[in-house]
Amino acid sequence: MSCFEFWFSDDEIEEEEEHLDFVRLERRRLRDMSNPLEIPEDSFISYFRVTKDLFRYLMDNVGNKLGGSVKSSSVPPMLRLTAALRFFAEGSYQKGVGNDLFAGMAQPTLSKALSSVIEAFEVEICPVAIQFPTSEAEKDEIKRSFYEKTGFPGVIGCVDGTHVKIFKPISHIQHLYYNRKGFHSLNVMLVCDHRQFIRYVDANSPGANHDSFIWNNNELDAVLNQNCRNGETNTWLLGDAGYPLKPYLITPFRSSANLPNSSRQTKFNEIHSKTRNIIERTIGVMKNVFRCILAARQLHYKPEKAARIVNVCCALHNLRKRFNVPEDNIQWEEPDDNEVLDPPYEGEPDASANEIREEIMYSIT
Repeated sequence: MSCFEFWFSDDEIEEEEEHLDFVRLERRRLRDMSNPLEIPEDSFISYFRVTKDLFRYLMDNVGNKLGGSVKSSSVPPMLRLTAALRFFAEGSYQKGVGNDLFAGMAQPTLSKALSSVIEAFEVEICPVAIQFPTSEAEKDEIKRSFYEKTGFPGVIGCVDGTHVKIFKPISHIQHLYYNRKGFHSLNVMLVCDHRQFIRYVDANSPGANHDSFIWNNNELDAVLNQNCRNGETNTWLLGDAGYPLKPYLITPFRSSANLPNSSRQTKFNEIHSKTRNIIERTIGVMKNVFRCILAARQLHYKPEKAARIVNVCCALHNLRKRFNVPEDNIQWEEPDDNEVLDPPYEGEPDASANEIREEIMYSIT
């Protein structure tokens, strides 16, 4: 017999089978006994990142959608939702989440539960929770708040890209997702308002794409362009130098030392940066609450599913704000994936947009 061959007695095999049966029964017992709503509110928020009221809201809206992909006799909808929330909150591997007190699931079961929650959220929650401002009253409120805080007029949102680290995709598309800092990612475009609500998300772009490319090929650009053509000429988003200057997307001036109006341009850039940094704070808060999208965690899924997870995290971020979930106890970790800075946009500037930016500059400096 080779030194690499091992024989197990019938008693040893029987003992191992009994152990596996015990594990399965213990997981079932944990599920049957667990009622997350019985734990204190502070612990509930720490564990699931939502209040009990928000959890009930989610159950009311998606609970009846969580029965399709997991046997109804196996895992109740409430525990599928709690297991998914734990995954979004901690970003640990499914096996670790499945062994939590309030999950008690084997990895394959948790995987199916997570998929069912994501599918339900994308149908029932995301379209309601993430909406770009369309009414004049809503836009005026956002403009007024930005102006009162920083003196920059006409702003209905701020845009930026953030990288969400993912597992290396299949070989023939790997290069598309390999970003400038040397890891595979999604380059997620986000727009937020004055209250840090996420108003738009596009998580479908590979990490190698430049921010300007994502913008120029995005439906939001087309919508704002049409609004501008229809007469909405005093409304814009703010973006950094990686975005193209457009009549509805205002970016900072390039370095202009020793040129006419350089001091005004410098002051403009300072006010622009002060106004726009709310999107960076929004991204930082969301990633530290839903740590599955922090660079240190890495999503071990195909790009398409990773993008859907990002969408769900954005929706949950907005619902947390709507339900006034406290942010006092967030464990902060710097989202260093934001250091993947794109070079400045090199395209030809839009002449009418340049005039608009000049007018704004003279009005605020």
